[in-house]
Amino acid sequence: MTSSVPASGLDPAIAARLKRSADGLLPAIAQQYDTGEVLMLGWVDDEALHRTLTTGRCTYWSRSRQEYWVKGDTSGHVQHVKSVALDCDADTVLVKVDQVGAACHTGARTCFDADVLPLGE
Repeated sequence: MTSSVPASGLDPAIAARLKRSADGLLPAIAQQYDTGEVLMLGWVDDEALHRTLTTGRCTYWSRSRQEYWVKGDTSGHVQHVKSVALDCDADTVLVKVDQVGAACHTGARTCFDADVLPLGE
């Protein structure tokens, strides 16, 4: 990825609002739509966001593999998109999903339940 925005099918009005990182990405938080459970954090560029909005399945950009991936294509743990929202700064996306199976690559339901940090006093 480069800092220039690659051509995509994303609505230009939406694309113009986005505040991307230097590598052209936005964090995308996946949340279970009916319980509010935070499931995972992935990364999207304009094309991944376009695919998420138009297919009803979450598409992310893999920073390590430098390729798109659709959640559940290999694991079967699909994320069915219920809604997508930008935060107030337009630099983060919240994707409310109906998660089938585990969201985490470790097999856990969520990426945020295994390493809870202690709070100080």
